[in-house]
Amino acid sequence: MEFNQEEFNQFVLDNNIVGFFEKPITLKSGRKSNWYVNWRDVSNNAYLMNRLSNFVINFTKDLNLDPNCFYGVPEGATKLGSITQFRWAEMNGFLPPEKYPLPMGRGKPKDHGNPKDKYFVGAPEGGIIVLEDVTTTGGSLLTTLDSLSELEDAHVIATIGLTNRMEKRDDGRSVKEAIEERGIPYYHLSSGTVLLPKAYKKLKPGEIVRRSIEEEFKRYGVEKIVLEEL
Repeated sequence: MEFNQEEFNQFVLDNNIVGFFEKPITLKSGRKSNWYVNWRDVSNNAYLMNRLSNFVINFTKDLNLDPNCFYGVPEGATKLGSITQFRWAEMNGFLPPEKYPLPMGRGKPKDHGNPKDKYFVGAPEGGIIVLEDVTTTGGSLLTTLDSLSELEDAHVIATIGLTNRMEKRDDGRSVKEAIEERGIPYYHLSSGTVLLPKAYKKLKPGEIVRRSIEEEFKRYGVEKIVLEEL
């Protein structure tokens, strides 16, 4: 099956992955924001994770990519990486048997040892697609790429985020620019600039939130955004 962008956006909205706060919260990136992207509830539901991995696999096929390995950024995309990798290997008949590892990253690296043991519980091998749930400034994704670069028998062929918040980093670059400067393609299944207007119309969080988010995008956004209720 082909990846259906409209269906995926609706999946995000139906599962309340995008939401709002009247008072801003501090994100993992250190920035304050009145909106959030949270894939945690989906990652704790087997049915939804099965659907999500289908979206990722169809997206990968549309890109004509053929990885040996899907690998999830610890710890936000660890489950997604493992489930997608198993299903990808299963779809390919698990053949040849040595082609498809089943890796997992450590949330906190060991202080010493071989990179295969220091960063991973079972290291990725061959051509890797790195999965991330949410990208804001791309810090976790870039750190993961650093750890993968220490492996001798692996190389990253692409990175894929479930949702790109579409914000510039403190150095003025977008996440896509920061990743692709390393010679690695970056793709995303959904973006804040598309999802936010839809979520705002659905949830109607109010004028204060609207103004705060529009100001946030003037400051950090890859592009400006306008939110309107129906």
